[in-house]
Amino acid sequence: MHHLRSFTRLAVLAAAIAIPSASPAQVVITVAPPALPVYVQPAIPAPGYIWTPGYWAYADGDYYWVPGTWVEPPRVGLLWTPGYWGWREGVYVWNVGYWGPRVGYYGGINYGHGYAGTGYLGGEWRGGVFAYNKTVNNFGSVKVVNTYNKTVIQTTNATQVSYNGGAGGTTVKPTADQAAFAKEQHVAPTAAQTLQQHTASTNKALFHSVNNGNPGVAATSHAGQFTGTGVVGARGVTGTGGGAATGTGAPGGANTLSKTGTGPATGPAGTGTPGTANTVSKTGTLPKTDTLSTKPNTLPKTNTLSTNTGTPNTGTPKTDTLSTKTNTLPKTNTLSTNALPKDATPKGNPRVNAGGVPKAKGTAAQAKRGGEHK
Repeated sequence: MHHLRSFTRLAVLAAAIAIPSASPAQVVITVAPPALPVYVQPAIPAPGYIWTPGYWAYADGDYYWVPGTWVEPPRVGLLWTPGYWGWREGVYVWNVGYWGPRVGYYGGINYGHGYAGTGYLGGEWRGGVFAYNKTVNNFGSVKVVNTYNKTVIQTTNATQVSYNGGAGGTTVKPTADQAAFAKEQHVAPTAAQTLQQHTASTNKALFHSVNNGNPGVAATSHAGQFTGTGVVGARGVTGTGGGAATGTGAPGGANTLSKTGTGPATGPAGTGTPGTANTVSKTGTLPKTDTLSTKPNTLPKTNTLSTNTGTPNTGTPKTDTLSTKTNTLPKTNTLSTNALPKDATPKGNPRVNAGGVPKAKGTAAQAKRGGEHK
């Protein structure tokens, strides 16, 4: 019996040693992890750092967000393979990330910022120096010499799924090469990465039950520093924990999980009451010298000229002729009541002469009759 127990312990130990570091079952849970938050990559702190994306971890019966951050690799030539959640036999299992000479399988999760679901498109080692793809990384004000331009085309991940398999998870399977990478010697996460996760686990604001999937600290420039410059929040969040979400936004292009800037694309709708359409502002403002509203109408109200053909004053033309035309007819003009016949001699009508009408010369017939009276 004693030998059987010893053999059992050795078998368990051997099985634990044989488990590759890429997929140890550290956490087992039956609730699917939340969707990945959308955030901007903060600026790199200095050349030589490699970006490691954020992820959901689990503790105290809840998921919490571990912000993405820049870290230095354990040694030259190593690349980071992110961890991922995988559905396996009815439970969600966390597969720890690792460092290695090649990027392995990470469940086809689109973490963004170069980690599009397979491989790493943000940079590569060249002659012992890490070179950065300028279309993916955010350098901020840091001068980075070893760079290159390579277009990265990614399909938009509208749901930001954070797990592989199961209902709603990604369906990407490991390739033969990725399966081989998993059997290679790997290096565990660095002390800076461990610090990042530990700091996140002590920050209640990063738990999903509190932030509802939008952590105030989504990414940091420096591991373990969750306040101050270089801290960015998830899309729609401007910061938390006493530190504003600051830092230069990542350049557009390849990164589909982040946008340029830390705020939402559009602000919330206003609550003010909409006004009526302003038709004056659409066609220009009224001139200050407009006097139509103040200029008095100088036309007398009793003007009864029947022969005046001028256009009535409508208030628009300043050169209205009615206001400047002088009425030359005397007010006592009684021509309309003159009862003289057309051929009457004006000589005997003193009233007409008094009215200012000149005496008319006699006609030829009158002249002849006059001669007969002589």
